Amino acid sequence: MNSRTTAFDELDRKIITALMANARTSFAEIGATIGLSATAVKRRVDRLRETGVITGFTATVKPLALGWRTEAYVEVYCEGAAPPRRLAEVVRNHPEITAAMTVTGGADALLHVRARDVEHFEEVLERIRAEPFIRKTISVMVLSHLIPESPEAGASHAAPDDAAELR
Repeated sequence: MNSRTTAFDELDRKIITALMANARTSFAEIGATIGLSATAVKRRVDRLRETGVITGFTATVKPLALGWRTEAYVEVYCEGAAPPRRLAEVVRNHPEITAAMTVTGGADALLHVRARDVEHFEEVLERIRAEPFIRKTISVMVLSHLIPESPEAGASHAAPDDAAELR
């Protein structure tokens, strides 16, 4: 993978939008939509992968299908300055944490947690709080998703308006 920044044009953006909406879309289908041959689309995708613009392809699974019925965001407050590397080690030990990031503001980190139910979520929270450098946590339970097409909601495709931009 090349770490240099590479410019990409409107056709590259359309290819990326198509792949984000459905990573299984064939190069021929994308090409027909944006006016390129399948070979030209493949060359562009290869270049986007080589330069690190496209970092991979993945399947999106509905959380309910995996038994995850409870979802929350957890603000984590640390004693002193906990290095992001140490926080990353902690979150990797919890499969229920689906996303984690350091943030600005009062909290040191924000975690996206999925669990079977509220009791399971409480167990996860207690394991997180057991880390010696974690001072406190503040949790916010998700009641519903206002944008059901979002990846956070477990959507399998981009919003319909995004796909329309391809044309």
